[in-house]
Amino acid sequence: MSEPDIKNLTPDLNNASYVTAMSHFYRGELGRIMSWRQRLDVTTNWAITCTTTLITVSFSLPSLPHIIYFFNIVIVWMMLWIEARRYRFYDAFRARVRMLESHFMVPMLLQNQRLLEGEWRKLVCEDLILPSFKISVLEAVGRRMKRNYIFLFGIILVAWLTKIFIHADPKINNFGDFYHALGVAHIPSWLVACILVTTYAAVISITIYIAKNSSGEVNEFGNNRPMWRI
Repeated sequence: MSEPDIKNLTPDLNNASYVTAMSHFYRGELGRIMSWRQRLDVTTNWAITCTTTLITVSFSLPSLPHIIYFFNIVIVWMMLWIEARRYRFYDAFRARVRMLESHFMVPMLLQNQRLLEGEWRKLVCEDLILPSFKISVLEAVGRRMKRNYIFLFGIILVAWLTKIFIHADPKINNFGDFYHALGVAHIPSWLVACILVTTYAAVISITIYIAKNSSGEVNEFGNNRPMWRI
């Protein structure tokens, strides 16, 4: 059995087999991240649909207690958690695509063999053998919160407070009346207040922390942005 031709197996820009294999690999990984990207949209749509439905029902039925928005918050948190898990998978495969774009597509475009240097092939191979997440659960939650869910939580808060003020019986004239209106049946006002404060303190804290300690997927303004003609 003859020995393989090592020269032909050397990865470079002039090796047709290597370029073809990498092109198909890039196309496959790109299709994979697009599939996971669509799954992110599904959970966001579920959260939006649930929120809009509950808001419509809440304002259509004055007798319906405002505590229904507590269940709205629970559902949105569940959708956020599911979406964060999906986002970690999306980000893991997106990292491979970015690796190929930076270390394969860029050298191809610039026709610069020296840009192929480094251990990026080893990193990609290790990730193929033993895939791993690239971001933590907290960062995934924070990124989806910053992009989409903070607006949903804001809408729920506005709708919740509006529901309390509009359908309160008796009418609210001061802060004491508002605090009393938070209570529903056997649920005390202090418990509802704690839920509101804790939920939105967590939402704001996570969003601010991730905004300060995590970079986004795409820069808002690139260094060479003026060079692009649109």
